[in-house]
Amino acid sequence: MSQRLDYTKVSPAGATALGQLYGYVSHSGLEPILVDLVYLRVSQINGCAYCLDMHTRDLIKKGVTIDKLALVQAWREAGPVFTDRERAALGWAETVTRVADTGVPDADYQAATLVFAEKELVDLTFAIGLMNTYNRLAISFRNLPEASRRAQQ
Repeated sequence: MSQRLDYTKVSPAGATALGQLYGYVSHSGLEPILVDLVYLRVSQINGCAYCLDMHTRDLIKKGVTIDKLALVQAWREAGPVFTDRERAALGWAETVTRVADTGVPDADYQAATLVFAEKELVDLTFAIGLMNTYNRLAISFRNLPEASRRAQQ
C-alpha cells in the first residue's frame, strides 16, 4: 500500500484549520493522557493504522503502561486500570464515533455529564470529532504508519 496523496500539501489551509483545533484541544484543560486515550479508542473503532501507531507511541512516551494500552479496546472489562474520567471519556468517544448506530442516547449523555463539566464535555466532543476527521483523511489517502515506513527500509 502506498500513500495516495499528502492532504497537508494539497490543502494546507484545511490542514492548518485542523491543526488549530488540535491545538485548542491540547490547551483545553483536559488531561493529555485522557485525550490521547480517546484518540486511540476512536482510531481503533475506525481502523486507522496511521493514527493507532501514532497515538500508541504518544501514550508510551507519556508513561502509559503496556498493560493499559492493551486493554483500551476492552476498557469496560479492565476494572481499575482506567479512572472514572477515562472510562467516561472512552464511553462517550464510542457513542459519538458510532453516532449513526447509536444516535447518542440520553443515557450515554447523562453518564458523561456525571463526570465532565459542560465545557469539558464539549471540548471532549471536539477531540472526538477531530480524531474522526483525521482518521478519515489518513485512511482515505493511505497515510503510512511509522511502523510500516520502518519496515520498508
